Amino acid sequence: MRINSGFKKFAVLLAVLVIGTLLLAACASASPTSEGSSEIPKPSVAGGTGPAVNLAGDATAGAAVFQANCVQCHGDQGKGGVQNPGSDDGTVPPLNPIDPGLVNKDPKIFAQNIDLFIEHGSTPEGDNPTLKMQPFGDQGTLTPQQIADVMAYIISLNPAK
Repeated sequence: MRINSGFKKFAVLLAVLVIGTLLLAACASASPTSEGSSEIPKPSVAGGTGPAVNLAGDATAGAAVFQANCVQCHGDQGKGGVQNPGSDDGTVPPLNPIDPGLVNKDPKIFAQNIDLFIEHGSTPEGDNPTLKMQPFGDQGTLTPQQIADVMAYIISLNPAK
């Protein structure tokens, strides 16, 4: 049985296209951040970092700010477990351990990743989440120094590996 040379060329071209598409898809899904995660989580509200990222934070002072402003949603020491009906996963995300996509060995980048959520807040994915992250920076609820302190505290709960 003789195979038409036009069919052979078509089959080879099709095979190259399929393999190329698979390789591109694999590369796109494996494009790592500096820590190996495929994507850095971002808050639902757009905006840049606030002035807190340029301040030195104090983890001890941050623990007190966290206790007064964050523990009701993120749990004791950020361990989570707080129910959030209407959100896709049904709970408020823990901060200890925090989403690995936010972690970075460079404390400045780690702080920038966290700051976006604290500054601008975020609404979890879901039909109608009961709890939403409030924009502590945008509303002026916390000062830049308090935000820097909370970031230092959260980072202290999640040492980079």
